[in-house]
Parts: sequence; C-alpha cells; structure tokens
Amino acid sequence: MVHHLRLSLPLLLFLHLQPFEAAAQLQSGNVHVYVTYLDDRATNGQVKVGLIGGSNGVQVAETYTNDRGQAEFLDVTLGNYHVAVSGQNIQTTESEMFEVDARKGSQSIYVRVRPAAEIDSRRATGAGGAMVSASDLRVSKKASQEFDKATKLIAKQEWKKAIDQINKALALYPGYAEAYNNLGVVYARLGDSVKEREALQKAIAANDHFAPAFVNLARMEMKEHNFAAAEADLNKATAADPTDPRTLALLAQAQLLDVHYEDAIASARKVHSMSHESYAVVHFVAARACEKLNRLADAVSQLKLFLTEEPSGERATAARQEMAALQKQLP
Repeated sequence: MVHHLRLSLPLLLFLHLQPFEAAAQLQSGNVHVYVTYLDDRATNGQVKVGLIGGSNGVQVAETYTNDRGQAEFLDVTLGNYHVAVSGQNIQTTESEMFEVDARKGSQSIYVRVRPAAEIDSRRATGAGGAMVSASDLRVSKKASQEFDKATKLIAKQEWKKAIDQINKALALYPGYAEAYNNLGVVYARLGDSVKEREALQKAIAANDHFAPAFVNLARMEMKEHNFAAAEADLNKATAADPTDPRTLALLAQAQLLDVHYEDAIASARKVHSMSHESYAVVHFVAARACEKLNRLADAVSQLKLFLTEEPSGERATAARQEMAALQKQLP
C-alpha cells in the first residue's frame, strides 16, 4: 500500500498565509532596490517604489528613488514580497517575488522599466502582466494620498484606523479597486468574513482584471472547501497576470483539491519554468497528482525536484518518507 502524503487543506493554506503572518516575527532584513531603463541607465527623477507583501497584494511600505535610481527598505519583516515601481515618465512595473529571510541580512532587487511613451498594444491588452483598468488610471491625487496613508496604517497593524482611511479614499474615488482589495484584507485580519467578501467583490466589480482580489477571494473559498469556485477565481487571476508564480502555485493546489490532477501538474510545470525559489511545494502538489493518476515514477521525479529545491525542514522529511514508500512500489 502506498503511504500517501498528508497534503491537507490546512497545510496548503498555511503555505500561502505564512508570509502574511510573518509580521509577528522579530527578525528582519534590508532590501535595496535599483530601478533602471532597459539599457541599464538609471531612471531620471524620483520614482515611487512600493513594497508589497505576500500574495494578498497589500502595500506595506513606500519610498522614492534618489537621483541614481536607488531606494531602500530597512528592517523589513521576514516573508515574501515584490516591489512595484511607478512614476510620471515610466510604465508601472512589478518585480518578481523575493523572500526576506534570516539567512540574508540584506539583498538587492533590480527592476528594469520602459519609458511611458513606449507603452505598446501588447501591454494595453493585458499580455505579459496584470491589466490596469481605465478607472484605476483616473484615481485622483487626493484619493491616492488617502490610500497611501491607509497602507502605512496597515503596515503598523492599526486595522480600524486603516478602515477609516481607506473609506476616505473610496469616498473620493468609489471605483478604486486596489483600495477595496486592501479593505478586504483588513477585514480578514479582523475576522469579518462577510465584509471581507463584500470588499473583494467590489474590487472585482471595479476592475475585473485585478488579480490580487481574485486571489484573496480564492483563499476564502479554499478555507470554505469550495475548491471549484477557488479554481475558477484563480484561473481569472492567472489570465490577468500569467507571469505570477504565486498565483499559479495556489492554482495548482486548488486544482489538486478539486480533483483536476492533470491541470494541477500542468500548473506546477508552469511554476517550475519561472523563478520560483519560494514555491518548491508545487512539486509536492504535482507528486500527489501523479500518485492519484497512478504515475508513480513521475511522482518520485517530482519529489526529487522538491528535495533539490527544499532539502531540509518538515516538508523535506515528509517528501523523503513519501519517496521511499513510492520507490518500493516501482518495478
């Protein structure tokens, strides 16, 4: 008998909620950001750099580059992040996800951007990145300022004050998808799932290509064991931004739990083709899907890949036990 790996829903959710919960830890690191054009020239003037935490799409800190295109975030809590850079003369651009962990006191992130004048039809139709709605481009300066104040309150975990501040931004601009998304995240931290869902649905109504809101809604649905709905929302998120390994990794898990094994394997393969240092777990997911399809040799191969990327820890121990059990079943 094959001893199946216990890839339960609580474990799956923990893997994605962990970066969000990392705020309680005391350890931290520094992040140095370098913003350049495609020819490696430093950007001109100040460029806004937002530090965005986990898979929830919430900005936790903000700063501006100096005249050499450099910015830094000090004492960043351990967890997974990416940065978003924007400015009057450049296209808004997001970095790949990176991890701030105890092994790195500081790290450098390089973001290459295009001048605003070079926006092409491919980006305008959403290919190669998350689509920005026309309504988000019309956010007033005052609403944006109120929203920025709210992100600072979120970073301090002042949840109720953050709600008041977000509502000020929404009063000024009711179609603010990013503000609704952050409002949903705050309600999640307060344990109000009804208002959380309502806020996320309003974010999607304001911008039906806003991937973070679909991801957060899917996480709610996975907690409720509504895997079909979670898979549908994550498919919409990946359609809006097909280059995000975080969303694809969560999609693979939803597909596994929704008994779509071939789809789970395909999603894991896509993640593996990207930079996915913090998402070795997709190979665990693919291994379980292969087991369900009685493709035991493929399952062993996936577990070997997992151990190559994550050779130590509780999950690595479980992977070795699983692999040993599977190898006994092979001819």
